[in-house]
Amino acid sequence: MQADSLLALLVGLAYVAAGLLLALSYYHARPVMRYASLVLAILSVIGHGLIVWQNLATPLGWDVNFVNILALASLMVMVLLLLTSVRSDMLEAAVIALPGAALCVWLIGFASPSPVILSRLAPMVEIHVFFSLLSYALLSIAAMVAILLAIQDHLLRHPRTIRHLELLPPLTILETLMFRMLMGGWLVLTVSLVTGLSFVENLMAQHLVHKSTLTILSWVLFGLLLAGRWWYGWRGRRAVNLALIAMLVLVLGYFGSKFVLEVLLDRTWSSPLTGVLTWSNG
Repeated sequence: MQADSLLALLVGLAYVAAGLLLALSYYHARPVMRYASLVLAILSVIGHGLIVWQNLATPLGWDVNFVNILALASLMVMVLLLLTSVRSDMLEAAVIALPGAALCVWLIGFASPSPVILSRLAPMVEIHVFFSLLSYALLSIAAMVAILLAIQDHLLRHPRTIRHLELLPPLTILETLMFRMLMGGWLVLTVSLVTGLSFVENLMAQHLVHKSTLTILSWVLFGLLLAGRWWYGWRGRRAVNLALIAMLVLVLGYFGSKFVLEVLLDRTWSSPLTGVLTWSNG
């Protein structure tokens, strides 16, 4: 086994172990396991970052194939989630993120997708890519918080499991955190959409129709949710369901269309500003 694959295997296993420890600490109410999970998650994120850098940065430019970008996005989610948990006691959301991060690390370590090299990046494209991934990370955390809200709502309706609520923040704190993440992610997504307009010339020719349509739809859904919260005080199941639907649309818009283009159709998004070079491993 190559050194890169071995590192990916170990980092993925560390992510899984951190997730198991966190789940057990939640179930058995043992804070020591929670702290051990946090330490293991931090070490995993460091290894994850090293793997992403090794695969993303090439002598010819940035390799932005589907697997690399997926791993980079999951890395940003984990970093932001850990930073958020320091002040808001939101580490429990990592129970959802840790297995996903492990899968992304294993994909980047063992899959061999065709490279998609960005040899020249205009500043506006760099800004667009950064804000796109940052918005995805922020909105992903908001979706995880929404899932925790749904779990907590379920626990409140089942008194026999009420003791598990002791390890979760109060509903009001979770809800406030979710809407803060939604607002931040929506504003960053707005910047991503505006900067993306600078290199869109022909949606059909650049294979951007599905991505653009679904991304704009998710932007509208998130905006409706925030407006409903502001004007009508939306909360509870309605807010959770709409947040998860909007996040699903966003995931389909970016990673879904990228997967179909690169993996199934052997194509890529293109732009005169990016200098995309593609070739096959075959």
